[in-house]
Amino acid sequence: MQVLRPLIITTGLLLIWQLIVWLTDAPTFILPGPLRVLETLFSQFPLLMKHAGVTLIEILLGLILGVLLGLASALSLVTWGGLRRWLLPVLVVSQAIPVFALAPVLMLWLGYGMASKVAMATLIIYFPVTAACFDGLRQTPSGYLQLARTLGASRRAQLLQIRLPAALPALGSGLRVAASVAPIGAIVGEWVGSSSGLGYLMLNANARMQVDLMFAALLVLAVMALGLYFSVNLIARRLTPWVSESTSSVPRGDSP
Repeated sequence: MQVLRPLIITTGLLLIWQLIVWLTDAPTFILPGPLRVLETLFSQFPLLMKHAGVTLIEILLGLILGVLLGLASALSLVTWGGLRRWLLPVLVVSQAIPVFALAPVLMLWLGYGMASKVAMATLIIYFPVTAACFDGLRQTPSGYLQLARTLGASRRAQLLQIRLPAALPALGSGLRVAASVAPIGAIVGEWVGSSSGLGYLMLNANARMQVDLMFAALLVLAVMALGLYFSVNLIARRLTPWVSESTSSVPRGDSP
């Protein structure tokens, strides 16, 4: 059923889509049918793959940078109390600014190349990873830390060998969120201004009323996003093999 369920759901959605096209008799420049989109996907496959490669690189670079910066920020917030009192309110207030509103500014500063799209994806990914990892580090079971202090473990050893492994489940949740939103930053950046990528291709197709090509690009983007999410999910599960078996039995302690 784990294999059949996605196939059944996908087939059902395609049938509903085709049924809507038949019932409404919508013109192809408004709502093309799934068969028309698949035909365009195969006929324009080289073009789609060319732009998909650019978008995928932007997403992966943004994901890597966002995760590294978020992890470093979370470790810094937990390690230094003085920095936490100053930096944490800034991080919270920064979320009041819509990240999408920064896209034109990033385009002005970094240009129309790949750098502005990577920066956009990094900004979107940064906060979920920081917040998830910081919460996980703070919620380390107090018994583990007390035992480490009894054994004479240094603060660095406690952080790297106890706090960080205990925070991996929460970090995994943040990584899953990051993988889900990473394509958004790259596509929005390409919409604001670019010369390549799936977002650029969709804008050009929209200007030419090539709606079938737009849907084909969306389909490719959806497949990329799903592949990225399931890859990150697999990595997170490999890093935390104990979660599904013993989460309920792990004692939860107060944050020190």
